[in-house]
Amino acid sequence: MRIDKFLWCVRKFKTRSQATEMVRKERVLINGELAKPSRVVKTGDELMVKKEGISYSFKILDFPKSRVGAKLVEQYVKDTTAKEELEKADVIRMMKTFNRKKGSGRPTKKERRDIDRFKS
Repeated sequence: MRIDKFLWCVRKFKTRSQATEMVRKERVLINGELAKPSRVVKTGDELMVKKEGISYSFKILDFPKSRVGAKLVEQYVKDTTAKEELEKADVIRMMKTFNRKKGSGRPTKKERRDIDRFKS
């Protein structure tokens, strides 16, 4: 199965064109090597996907016939992502939820410094 189609089928990307674009931008490694979108993957291959600053890694267990539901993804891939990367993902997710009160306008210099301290 093609790498771009596989990544789409196991819900790593929302659309197949997004998966193809990420492979072209060299953000997907197969067994430590860069891949082209048409590269065929096999059972047992190790994949590393760099997405939003996080390096997700997983091992291919089997191939789906078509796009599968979120609950069935575990049958086809085994997540081997490091704990540090998952913690980094949690921090990024928390930063995205940090919002200002609606309608409060642009932040002042002090508020901007506080936001910058919070993010770093």
